[in-house]
Amino acid sequence: MADIRKELEKRILIIDGAMGTMIQRYKLAEADYRGERFKNWHCDVKGNNDLLNITQPQIITEIHKQYLDAGADIIETNTFSSTVIAMADYEMQSLAYELNVAAAACAKEAIRQSGKTAWVAGAIGPLNKTLSLSPDVNNPGFRAVTFDEVVAAYYEQVKGLVDGGVDLLLIETIFDTLNAKAAIYAIKKYFRDTKKESLPVMISGTITDASGRTLSGQTLEAFYTSVMHAKPLSIGLNCALGAKEMRPHIEELSQISSCYVSAYPNAGLPNAMGEYDEHPEDTGHYLEEWAKEGFVNIVGGCCGTTPDHIKHIAEHVKGLTPRPLPIIEKELV
Repeated sequence: MADIRKELEKRILIIDGAMGTMIQRYKLAEADYRGERFKNWHCDVKGNNDLLNITQPQIITEIHKQYLDAGADIIETNTFSSTVIAMADYEMQSLAYELNVAAAACAKEAIRQSGKTAWVAGAIGPLNKTLSLSPDVNNPGFRAVTFDEVVAAYYEQVKGLVDGGVDLLLIETIFDTLNAKAAIYAIKKYFRDTKKESLPVMISGTITDASGRTLSGQTLEAFYTSVMHAKPLSIGLNCALGAKEMRPHIEELSQISSCYVSAYPNAGLPNAMGEYDEHPEDTGHYLEEWAKEGFVNIVGGCCGTTPDHIKHIAEHVKGLTPRPLPIIEKELV
């Protein structure tokens, strides 16, 4: 496997686009999600996209391969919700580890079929429960989950992803930095416990509105400062915003980050029907501009993006110089 750091010095790498958007194209029914194994499961499972790693692996592999063929260098495992906490929605907590192993297998098989060099990023999502915010407006001190529970959930996910053979770990769509800190702690604890060689960690936060803050209220600089102890391979932004709206935040991040910068925006903002209308050519132009300005090292797409978007992004940034890592001067104040 090629060293991703050496590759990042040479060129801008491409990360894939949306998984959910592509799964929707298959118009799967409840029976498709269940497959043979979960034919008699006691509650509905339609919409549990991560379950498809087990019941419809050929579909997940096919989607990965479409992104690889479009020019992706990094593909994300279909594990956004593969934790005991998120799987509780379908009463499938016991499958969390298996889902991660299966997802890694789908991604690796897609790379094998494509015949190209690419990296598998184990996707670690933000969870459907938050450590910084109360779900009860009448009780601001209430938390639906504890820090230790979140760490345990992420620890199991990391174990599954590593056992499945991923090359990188990607903590993404972070709207609550405390959840991200639990993920970072779980990763460090896992590699300390197992004495395995640590994998590079990518971190990607989510600015939720024009104020430039995360959902839990942090500015971009505060978020960056809060997670840099993890010494990530890259830090970046994804989701919530389209490229047009994300631009000032990526520019700011490129100025303060001591590591590589990633950006994978949505295909614009959703329309009244919740769908994304931004054309691949437009997304490609936006990201080309960022690349020419020297803002980015890794680019791709989030919600609403397709292999066509990734193809245009890859074509637009091809041959452009990646953002050089800054020389950080150490000084005593």
